[in-house]
Amino acid sequence: MSRSTRTTAAGRRDARAAAAAPDAEGGFSHRQIVTILAGLMVAMFLAALDQTVVSTAIRIIADDLQGYDLQAWATTAFLITSTIATPLYGKLSDIYGRRPFYLFAITIFVVGSALCGIADSMYQLAAFRAVQGIGAGGLMSLALAIIGDIVPPRERSRYQGYFMAVFGTSSVLGPVIGGFLAGQSSILGLDGWRWIFWINVPLGILAFIAVSRVLHLPHERREHRIDWPGALALITFLVPLLIIAEQGRTWGWTSGRALACYAVGAVGFALFVLAERAYRDDALLPLRMFGNRTFTVSAIGSVVMGAGMFGGLLLLPQYLQIVQGSSATVAGLQMIPLVAGIMTGAMGSGIAISRTGRYKVFPLVGIAFMVVALASMSFVVGADTSVWALVPFMVLLGLGLGFNFQPVILAVQNAVSPREMGVATSSVTFFRQMGGTIGAAAFLSILFTRLPQDIGDAVEEAVRANPELAPRFEQLGAGSGGSLDDTSFIQELPAVLAQPFKVGFSDSIDLVFLIAAGIVAIGFFVLLFLPQLPLSTKSGIQARQGKAAGTATSDPYDPAEEAVEAVGAAAPTSVPPPVGRPGDTPR
Repeated sequence: MSRSTRTTAAGRRDARAAAAAPDAEGGFSHRQIVTILAGLMVAMFLAALDQTVVSTAIRIIADDLQGYDLQAWATTAFLITSTIATPLYGKLSDIYGRRPFYLFAITIFVVGSALCGIADSMYQLAAFRAVQGIGAGGLMSLALAIIGDIVPPRERSRYQGYFMAVFGTSSVLGPVIGGFLAGQSSILGLDGWRWIFWINVPLGILAFIAVSRVLHLPHERREHRIDWPGALALITFLVPLLIIAEQGRTWGWTSGRALACYAVGAVGFALFVLAERAYRDDALLPLRMFGNRTFTVSAIGSVVMGAGMFGGLLLLPQYLQIVQGSSATVAGLQMIPLVAGIMTGAMGSGIAISRTGRYKVFPLVGIAFMVVALASMSFVVGADTSVWALVPFMVLLGLGLGFNFQPVILAVQNAVSPREMGVATSSVTFFRQMGGTIGAAAFLSILFTRLPQDIGDAVEEAVRANPELAPRFEQLGAGSGGSLDDTSFIQELPAVLAQPFKVGFSDSIDLVFLIAAGIVAIGFFVLLFLPQLPLSTKSGIQARQGKAAGTATSDPYDPAEEAVEAVGAAAPTSVPPPVGRPGDTPR
């Protein structure tokens, strides 16, 4: 490469960085924000598409790999690594800047996706999904942190529609694409479901190019310590608990191996707390942040919401495929009412928050919708239930989820120091993921624990009504629930033989829906304590640059001010917290 060519390339890079830079006060123009959002939306589309593609096709994948009852490993492996990686991305991006870690997350996600496409067993798939999860942990949380950097909370809903359009599009296309690919026995000589993962490779390359070109945010590096002990302790705490959540049904909840997992998890939690206390502000999750009432309430609420959310999103596609007999593609299309509800709820709440500045009501209303939807489905879902009867409850569940996506993140970003935007955003995402991880493992464990009993009861009832069917059921091993390595045989059975299996699945799923409704209901009482604070009119970068220039109206690290704000954070939720000094504007 000639010197003039290198100079020209460097000039183009400098020109792109200059065009993406904020003004003297740290503000971004609408065009700059939209340009940055365009790059983020490609990466977010990648992450959102993967979630919906895999959830719809997981039954076919598990059946093909002879491990339907092992699918929890593939699900929880992804969630474990993405959950653990999420706070690391947030903390490190606060220190070193968002761009390098966002590009790293895309790269790892693509590598993991390519590996998933060559898996030959459920255990291999689980391992490769764990690699994929390391990348996924940064895709969503860093995108939300970047939005907090460039858009003030009061104006953020103006741009929320872009993200909801991406999420909605991927949520609609994902199940359809996943169902179509998984439904093909072979594409170019390879199993159709493998292309579900390989499709991420070209999309990931496109996302990498887009983000590297448009994302050039100012960042001031500061002295730090990396909290590796905290990260290792967090792994020690979470992994054993997730293992016992998945394996407890086969080991026994009080077996020696289960007790060992409990003990290791308890030790990991204690070590994590000690590490966070020792590292103070450099901690992976600074403990002082729990002194902020908004952060604490949002964190607890996110755990509960994550657990309940996965209860509905994991089981609906499986019910539609196993009980209703829908193909993976059709099941994806049947989930559109849920997606439409999510888009409507998220965009509607965003517009209302922009106009009124009030966000607390939406999570509460959303939780009420979710509880009603999940509880109703637990009574309505059955072996002979029409799909159309589920549509209103899918829409209601979607509205509830949509009302909770943005407001909780917005509340936390508005309540913390702008220099902690990344760790605060990723922490809330972490707690939601942690709840989802535990919820997914626990709900699948409950499902597979109950399935043999419920199928066995349904078979006994069928044999009492038709004694001549007893030899056929014995051949299928249905008296003990049958084999769950491959559920595709259910659709191949005559209706009279398939009915007890469908009744058993429906009864088990009913129980899980009811448990999920109870868990989500707890979130309502938690979020009652969420403070309603005035929304700031400054983005994270504006606030940080204003402080650096000495023009900030408040110092987020001033001890006196923190003491005053602590009083405000502990006040009744209907009373906004007092400002630090006369004339200060709220952060």
